[in-house]
Order: sequence, then C-alpha cells, then structure tokens
Amino acid sequence: MIQPSDDEIVFYTNPMSRGRIVRWMLEEVGRPYRTVVLDYGTTMKAPDYLTINPMGKVPALTWRDVTVTECAAICAWLADAFPESGLAPACDDPERGRYLRWLFFAAGPLEAAVTAKALGLLAPADKAVMAGYGSFEQTVDALEQAMAPGPWILGDRFSAADVYVGSQIMWGLQFGTLPARDAFTAYAARLSGREAAIRAREIDDALVAGAAKES
Repeated sequence: MIQPSDDEIVFYTNPMSRGRIVRWMLEEVGRPYRTVVLDYGTTMKAPDYLTINPMGKVPALTWRDVTVTECAAICAWLADAFPESGLAPACDDPERGRYLRWLFFAAGPLEAAVTAKALGLLAPADKAVMAGYGSFEQTVDALEQAMAPGPWILGDRFSAADVYVGSQIMWGLQFGTLPARDAFTAYAARLSGREAAIRAREIDDALVAGAAKES
C-alpha cells in the first residue's frame, strides 16, 4: 500500500460498498483525494490495512494524523474539517441539532431497522421497546419527518446529512427495503441529479466496469 503524503486525503474503498457514500461526500467537499481500492477478503484483510481499520472493512479515510471509519462519521468529519464546503451548520447554529439528529438517526435506528427487516429479524411487538428503532413502521414514519422542511433536511440548505440520509433512502428504494413513499422518491430524485452525486456515481461505476473486464 502506497504511503500517503502528509497533506493528502486518502480514501480506502471498494466501488461495491458503502464507500460510494463517502465518494459522493468527497465530491461535494471538492478537495483533492487519492483513492485506494481494496478487495474483499484479500487486501481489505491485509495487515497494513488492518492498522487503519481493524474491522477490515471499507470505507476509511486518512488525512494527516487523522483516521476515520464508518460512513456517517466520515461524512460528519469531512463537513467539519473543511467548513468552506458549507456542508454542516456551525456548532452555534440552531440547525446543528437537526443536522446531527437525522445524520445519526440514519446511521442508528434506520440502518438497524432496515437490516433487521431484510434478514427477517425484526423485534417482536412485545420486545420492540428493547430495540433502538422500536418498530420498522415507527422508523419509516420518523424518517419521513426529516423530509418535511424540503427540499433538503435543513430546508434550502444542502448538508452532509443529505448525503448520508439520502444514500440510505436511495438504496432502500433501489432494493425495495424502504417503501416508495412520495416524500422519499421526490427526495431521491433531487439528490441523484446533484453534480457531485453524478460524478461520484460515474467514478465508481467505471471502477466496477473495469473490474468486470479484468475478471
């Protein structure tokens, strides 16, 4: 693995992973970065990468002395590390609470509920209080509230929360793990048309196509 320079953002990913979320976020931030593509079961589990992420998963990001893993954390960190991108409210901005609320709602209750439903492992009604998401229906209803300000989670202001929450919604619609409510489909359409989202999608799709030709 090539050693990064001191001021280089290095993005560790696989184009068929949640790394697509971080790619989009990096394109929104607009800072130069270098991509290191890792393969499942081989380079992703190699000793040098395990020093970056002991879980042996992607995505991960390094910059200077910082290492960040987990998509929501990476999106939040990038937005704060590069405030000129305008992708996060400042700590003294009243909108900061709403921004963090939905960013981490999607990383916690939403992903847990969607995964549990897909695996047939949703908590039974009499045990729902033990699950962070309560019930799948409650989670989806709450998620729809995030769309209420429109067109983005913070109203007219696009933020890193839209990148992360929006990615979860777009994947949910694509794979049928979320219901195709009007609020979700309209939001997904707005997101998919963003220039940074298009660039990120094209980069990762090209990597997938290239890998297919080599195999």
